[in-house]
Amino acid sequence: MTTASDTTARAARAGSPAAVPRGPAPARKRRTDRRAWGAFLLLTAPVLIGLGVFKYVAIGWSLLLSFSEAEGTIALGDWVGLDNYRRLFADPAFGGSLVQILLFTLAVVPVTFASSLGLALLVHRVRRGRAVVRTAFLIPTAVSYVVASLLWKMSLFNGLPAGIANTVGGWFGMEAVPWLQTTEPPLFWIALITLRLWLQVGFYMVLFLAGLQAVPKELYEAAALDGATGWRLLRRITLPMLRNTSVAVLMLQFIAAFQAFDEFYNLFYGGISGTSSAPVQTPLLHLYNTAMGAQNYGLGSAGAFVLTALIVLVTLAQGRITGFGRGEE
Repeated sequence: MTTASDTTARAARAGSPAAVPRGPAPARKRRTDRRAWGAFLLLTAPVLIGLGVFKYVAIGWSLLLSFSEAEGTIALGDWVGLDNYRRLFADPAFGGSLVQILLFTLAVVPVTFASSLGLALLVHRVRRGRAVVRTAFLIPTAVSYVVASLLWKMSLFNGLPAGIANTVGGWFGMEAVPWLQTTEPPLFWIALITLRLWLQVGFYMVLFLAGLQAVPKELYEAAALDGATGWRLLRRITLPMLRNTSVAVLMLQFIAAFQAFDEFYNLFYGGISGTSSAPVQTPLLHLYNTAMGAQNYGLGSAGAFVLTALIVLVTLAQGRITGFGRGEE
């Protein structure tokens, strides 16, 4: 009976290279692996160093500043513990800014959500030229908040009789009003909400379109056989199938609303039709004035971490309530 060892020995004696058992990997392969890792580190080192220095080190330094008496300096050393946080919560201006941003969020999020969903449903029904329509609504998302804010302040709501908003209002017998300075009634909210709508609706519309295109057509065909049309299809099939997309959109909108800064700053501070003091102030605007205006970097850093914690808590609470991220049962 021929064994495997006999076969290997015969093949070795016959000079067959294929039958010779292979040894350990050559050293050249290990050198190649080291060269690949070296190239990887060389290419990624600038990004990693940049992130580390300008992001993570900056965040850590800001955290340390929040426990320091840092007025007019960003140097550490004069530790005050939690005094900055106590001063922040005792400041009525900061508490008022939290109330105002909450009102802004409650106003802008439902309007933006309903508008983007409605546009997505309309564009989804378009058979020809859907890409053109989608692009037309998506273009404003490429415009910066600063440019859009200046456009709103200098052209649409500049308060002049020749301004676009006053011109349109004049067609209906409305007198010219200074939109950004009028607080009774608070007409400045119209400028803020329309600006946020123009900038964001197209982006969220695209997210809803992606969700609509993922809905199986067989569901609509089966429902049509049962006689379901119009509102019943929307309520029984479309909205349930868009649940995860809707929750994600709401989360993104809440986070963006709590981080509002650019439009408030550029609409209400300086320039044409600007005001000397903003009629409404967001937490970020208050912290900007505290850190950059009063140069109290310790108090400003404490406020930044308080606002971050608030956004995280709201996001986690929303995810908990809506069940976002849970597996399908």
